[in-house]
Amino acid sequence: MAGGHRRTARTATLLALALLLAGGAATGCGGRATTHHKPGTSHEQASGSVGTLLTTGDAAGHKLREVPSQGAPEVQLSLRPDSEDGWNLQLSVKNFRFTPDSTGGAALPGAGHAHLELDGRKIARLYGPWFHLPAAQVPDGAHTLTVRLYADDHTAWAVSGEPVEGTAQLTAPAPGASGGHSHGGTPAQSPQPQPQPQPQPPDQALAHADRTVTITVRDGKVSPAPARTELRRGERVALRVTSDRADTLHVHGYDKELALPAGQEATLILTADRTGLFEVETHESSLVLTQLLVR
Repeated sequence: MAGGHRRTARTATLLALALLLAGGAATGCGGRATTHHKPGTSHEQASGSVGTLLTTGDAAGHKLREVPSQGAPEVQLSLRPDSEDGWNLQLSVKNFRFTPDSTGGAALPGAGHAHLELDGRKIARLYGPWFHLPAAQVPDGAHTLTVRLYADDHTAWAVSGEPVEGTAQLTAPAPGASGGHSHGGTPAQSPQPQPQPQPQPPDQALAHADRTVTITVRDGKVSPAPARTELRRGERVALRVTSDRADTLHVHGYDKELALPAGQEATLILTADRTGLFEVETHESSLVLTQLLVR
């Protein structure tokens, strides 16, 4: 009888130990964050354990993720005029790598993307060290360009309570002014109104596209999952988008927009005449639809 009691007590002890170990594994002591969300969802924050998430945010409202100054990400911004149009921007980074494939996930040390601002207004999200800024996006006069580094969960990397960023000054000449990007020697003339092309039927427009990308947005999710669409310079791509809510499609770098009526397919035909990595996203829901990689 005593032996039976001992066996019962031993069994209970082993069962309690197994439950304790299982509970520890479930909580992931020191493990990865479990709130990872994939690209194509809204910009909610994941709970990465890197650094310290501050209550303060940057000028755009993103929370600051404080890290020690030693080994912290760094960025410098430089630019030079493009021979055809606008400017070519270069981001020189240290202790940082661009991770477009994991945008929307938990914060990882020294990884993420960048935002480009013109006089405090965001004009692009960057996934690499080079970016072409078209002259059409820059009004005449002097301006300040700011590039800021973000983690994959859209929190801003920060040191001593300040976001990690770099700035550069840019002066855009008035059209026809000396020192601009015009290659002709004739005086500037007032632009003459040009006849507007008549819209083509969707099937006829698609017939002139080299590539077609079909995307559906429903319940805040993008299908198929956002990926890179590779193009050769000069190719024409058709972006066919159906959204369950009214929104606006925007192609960064090309400054092209398209209204997305709720529940109706809309098509944007774009000639990829500039090389680089360009993000296609929605304005209202801030969803990444795809990235155009033009070589």
